[in-house]
Amino acid sequence: MLNVILKIVLVALLLYIIVNLFRGLFSALKNDPDAPPMSHFIGRRVLFSAVVLILVILALALDITTMNQRPY
Repeated sequence: MLNVILKIVLVALLLYIIVNLFRGLFSALKNDPDAPPMSHFIGRRVLFSAVVLILVILALALDITTMNQRPY
C-alpha cells in the first residue's frame, strides 16, 4: 500500500515539475514586468527535482520499493 502511495506522490511531483517547466517558458516569452520572473519557476523545478531524488533514495534505503534486478 505504501508503495502505491509513493508512486502516486512521485508522479504528481514529476507532473508539477513539467508544469513549472512550461510556466517558465511562457514567462520567458512574455515580457510582462508584473509576472514572476523565469528564475522563480526554475527554482521550483530544481527544488522539486531534489525532493523526488530524496524520496526515491529514502524509499530504496527503507525497503519501501526495490530496484529492478533484471531489466531485460
